[in-house]
Amino acid sequence: MEPLSFTEHLEAVGRRAGLAAVGVTRIGSWTAARRVLEARRADGVNGSMQFTYRNPPRSTEPGRILPGARSMVVGAWRYAVGAEVEPPPDARRSARVARYATRDTNARLRAALEPVAGELRAAGHRAVVISDDNALVDREAAFRAGLGFYGKNSNLLLRDGGGSWVVLGAVVTTAELRPAGAPAPGECGSCRRCIDACPTGAILAPGVVDARRCLSWVLQAPGSIPDDLRGAVGDRIYGCDDCEEVCPPTRRAGGEVHDDAERHRPWIDVVDWLGLDDEVLLDAVGRWYVAGRDPSIVRRNLLVVLGNVGSGDDGATRDAVERHLDHPDPVVAEHAAWAARRLGIDAAGATAASEVTAGAVPGEDGRALAPGRTAP
Repeated sequence: MEPLSFTEHLEAVGRRAGLAAVGVTRIGSWTAARRVLEARRADGVNGSMQFTYRNPPRSTEPGRILPGARSMVVGAWRYAVGAEVEPPPDARRSARVARYATRDTNARLRAALEPVAGELRAAGHRAVVISDDNALVDREAAFRAGLGFYGKNSNLLLRDGGGSWVVLGAVVTTAELRPAGAPAPGECGSCRRCIDACPTGAILAPGVVDARRCLSWVLQAPGSIPDDLRGAVGDRIYGCDDCEEVCPPTRRAGGEVHDDAERHRPWIDVVDWLGLDDEVLLDAVGRWYVAGRDPSIVRRNLLVVLGNVGSGDDGATRDAVERHLDHPDPVVAEHAAWAARRLGIDAAGATAASEVTAGAVPGEDGRALAPGRTAP
């Protein structure tokens, strides 16, 4: 086993590379985490979301990532944010992007973890950097490494009031490292601001989130957005920060601006984006998760936002909606028809198209699933 001083050295290397928190945990089978994934999947609250739900034994056994793995160095990268969101340049045609998605935060995280992996390799050990990977429940790794505790919105909050404006990753290694700390004590107490602030009531109980109603997943899932959730989408095009924006420690923690290019600029022009061809549109969304890299999912979201915030008196808005009424993808056409009705645009066929799958819950393969809500 490596001496404790080597663990402390690795943690220092990670902090110098920009990590907000670093810790070490030993490899093992996370039985409790696996049971939670399996129970939530059995209850159906994951909806069509797969990720770590697809194979719980794999995502809760980090030893599968690297043969002979003994330890993990877990890190958190804080992305630059402020307590408030800057106002949109034009509220009638602006869509908001979740803070973590306004830049490639996982690339920054991987770059900060790589020096740690380099130190391990230089000492004769194998090491693999894992970030945004379905092979690992990263929140559980961070909890076990002492970085923080689970909030009622199921996010990991960094210890000592560090909040949750972070992305998480790890270096899995064959080195047998001594943990320098223990899982961080902490709890939300009586606070339930995240539960009350969720625009769709997706937080069913402390730590239990119904993905079928969580807008972060609804905006990623294929198929039709359920009719009763479209208004709640508001101006969101990708992700939802509401439960974090009201969290007291997260609000206090804010973020560190490393350079001007990292400042939080969350707005995109809906009308302009709807005018892009499919290839350019996918380039514009960059590394966002878009199922099957299907541009129709992005167009669907843009049309819902326009239906919520747009003005039917604006010629460019009317043109953007009307161009999509006859879109070859029926889901896009349906959402264009919905937006047309909301904006008072008199378009032939708008009502009929909007009734194709209204009220359905999106399925993984794009087919509609029966709407419903499963208790925890």
